[in-house]
Amino acid sequence: MKLKKDSTEQKLRGAYYTPQQLATDMVRLFETDDIKSVLEPSCGDGVFLDALSEARLLGKIHSIEAVEIEEDEAKKVRGRYDNAPQVRVFNEDFFDFYKEQLGKKTYDLVLGNPPYIRYQYLQEKQRECQAQILKSHGMKSNKLINAWVAFMVACIQLLSEKGKIAFVIPAEILQVAYAEDLRLYLADNLAKITLITFEQLVFPDIEQEVVVFIGEKGNEEKGIRIIEMKDLSGFDTLNLNSNGFQPMQHVREKWTKYFISKKELDLIQKLKSDNRFSEFSDYGLINIGITTGNNGYFSITEKKTKQYHLEEATRPLIGRSSHAHGIYFTEQDWNHNKQVGKQARLVCFPENISYENYPQSYKDYILEGEANNENVGYKCSIRDRWYIIPSVWVPDAFFLRRNNLYPKFVLNQCGAVSTDTMHRIKFNEGVDPENILLAYYNSVSFAFTEICGRSYGGGVLEILPTEVGKVLLPKIEKIDADHREKLLSEIDRIVREDDDIEKALDIGDKEVLVGMLGFDQEICDQCRTIWKKMQRRRLGRG
Repeated sequence: MKLKKDSTEQKLRGAYYTPQQLATDMVRLFETDDIKSVLEPSCGDGVFLDALSEARLLGKIHSIEAVEIEEDEAKKVRGRYDNAPQVRVFNEDFFDFYKEQLGKKTYDLVLGNPPYIRYQYLQEKQRECQAQILKSHGMKSNKLINAWVAFMVACIQLLSEKGKIAFVIPAEILQVAYAEDLRLYLADNLAKITLITFEQLVFPDIEQEVVVFIGEKGNEEKGIRIIEMKDLSGFDTLNLNSNGFQPMQHVREKWTKYFISKKELDLIQKLKSDNRFSEFSDYGLINIGITTGNNGYFSITEKKTKQYHLEEATRPLIGRSSHAHGIYFTEQDWNHNKQVGKQARLVCFPENISYENYPQSYKDYILEGEANNENVGYKCSIRDRWYIIPSVWVPDAFFLRRNNLYPKFVLNQCGAVSTDTMHRIKFNEGVDPENILLAYYNSVSFAFTEICGRSYGGGVLEILPTEVGKVLLPKIEKIDADHREKLLSEIDRIVREDDDIEKALDIGDKEVLVGMLGFDQEICDQCRTIWKKMQRRRLGRG
């Protein structure tokens, strides 16, 4: 793969070499299997071939083929195995190799660590090959898809009738939107899927969370399972022949749901069809916050506001999670944020006035921005007037995009706006916002938030607008206003005082789920367990 200007070799090659210990552990999982042929589609420095040699499997396997695009690496590996006639190393692009072998040859075991190459770093020929592979198997191709996805699809096509695939791949497979088609494809084409996850990072030099994916072809559909390990030492006691599989749902949904038990998953599916619940999206529009193109410039403190006399050109801003003190964002909260020096205002220059007619102080702030190159970012540069932010409207409520200990849903009581650090909610006509607020703080809704969202490094729960929309809310059709105020006041106190959030969930469970909807406490407890299990998992990766 030829280097592109301003791109690192590692980005272009996706060259994150597998630690020897991990390769060895993966190979040992198959050392008692009857394997006649092996393919390593991206062999790099030959770590998986070395693992096969270490396990003394070279003499048992009739054919081992490895593919490596980099000539120097291919030569090195080929040189190490000159005396092993069953080992062949091909110096070519795997996509070309795949097209040559498809329909002619299959393999009992495909193993390796496919390259993690973003679309923009692929050559045009590689993009075309990737698109062809995906589309020919009923999948969409787009610019978000990483090269490892096409590698997986191609390799599964090269498996023998009962062949197995063992790949080190990004943990993204569990949850990202661009892998939706892949998840469905894998469910449709493999009888058994095992995903091995790790609490600790297994690649010492990168912050990439990975999983070991093991797929098996066959006629008997067994399902899917997730095995969680602290570190590589867990391989010592791992038995792939043990059970623990759940029935695989042939859908594009996230696989994070398989971290919970079959019994818990059955409960989740049952709740989805319970008419006592609605999805969050049924109550209104959920949209990303304002995309300013430069939050650092457009989000300003009270001091800067006064310096440039921008009071009339700003709106109250809830800019970060730390700005949201409770489940209400009030005038008092906003004033507090201003007083302590937070960026509590969003600059919204008037659109219906020409620049020439702006007050000089407005012009001064704009000119300062241009002098500091605040206008050169992509979003700002494509606007007719870089300093005019589009799509500024006041929402009824906010939902935090990234959450730590627990998710937060906040009503807007002071006409504030938000940047894209928060999602904006505009309720449908006739919806009582405080009913929705009360409906959110309970064990069912929290469990669904964890399942619908995705976790990243640092233990952060990120949830997108479409995912918020899928969160289940209990229907509150009638409630005494005074009683509701009392309940919400106590939940607000708990959040503001950083008290145990489970006390707030206890209120929602008792008053809404049990008291209004007639659920058994046992169901509340089961959902609480699901939420805490998912929460502990992501926080453990923080």
